[in-house]
Amino acid sequence: MNSEAVPELQHRTVLLEEAVEALAIDGARANGVYIDGTFGRGGHSRRILERLGAQGRLIAFDKDPQAIATARTISDARFEIVHDSFATMAEALASRGIAQVDGILLDLGISSPQVDEAGRGFSFRLDGPLDMRMDTTRGMSAAEWLATETEQTIGKVIRDYGEERFAFQIAKAIVARRAVEPISGTRQLAEIVAHAVKTREKGKDPATRTFQAIRIYINKELEELEVGLNAAFEKLAPHGRLAVISFHSLEDRIVKRFMAAKANAPQPDRRLPIRAVDLPQPELTLLARMKPSDAEVAANPRARSAIMRVAERIAPQARGAA
Repeated sequence: MNSEAVPELQHRTVLLEEAVEALAIDGARANGVYIDGTFGRGGHSRRILERLGAQGRLIAFDKDPQAIATARTISDARFEIVHDSFATMAEALASRGIAQVDGILLDLGISSPQVDEAGRGFSFRLDGPLDMRMDTTRGMSAAEWLATETEQTIGKVIRDYGEERFAFQIAKAIVARRAVEPISGTRQLAEIVAHAVKTREKGKDPATRTFQAIRIYINKELEELEVGLNAAFEKLAPHGRLAVISFHSLEDRIVKRFMAAKANAPQPDRRLPIRAVDLPQPELTLLARMKPSDAEVAANPRARSAIMRVAERIAPQARGAA
């Protein structure tokens, strides 16, 4: 397939080397099975393929039709792309007869082409249709949602998913405007928000939090993250690695709590007569918390909020040791 058939805007993969290194694809593990939960524009997937052995396998997921088109330009028998969310990985792996995998990478950020293409509706700086769907082939667009949802729910979404203190003022302004005309464009929404937000954060557009909130809600990003983390854990082989790159506090909080819960097994009352060998044992070992280097942030400012957390599945034989 001709790779030039799919126009690409520039995209820099965040924590490229660090994320692939975290999966420990070497030795016998090079012939294992790996998951790239968010193909994006393929930076991580291509680097993983460089590390894989001849018998290795990489299965990537993405909801974005443009990402799928890019993935289909990769001609490698070890690679497969699935047009769906990584939250469906359990079903996808089961249908392929795969019981366990050796490494899973989840890069939760949206790609630069998605942000920079006005037609996708993610950018408040570029005027375009108010869409915001990762998968433009299914689901309700942001414009459709804003046209029909209640003021109370709009406010709650902006407050909870955008951590916006002026959420209900913004929701009120949205409902007032839609009574006059449809809210169908990104700049239109950005201007409504700008007039409703009384105090602006230094260096940040007043629409930032609102656009983030609506995007997260429309795409069910946090719900899919929770489902995906549980599926990832269940599918990880002993010593399998899980690396997750998040870009805002809501995502990172979920990842941090999930990994911590698996790494710190709840202990029963010390006064109970339970042998040490029978005590609950941790199931993950926390390996790293990493942020992009100053050099990477200087070259790619969009990397500045990224945090990667890495954990390893504890082998069953290591559990229950006295």
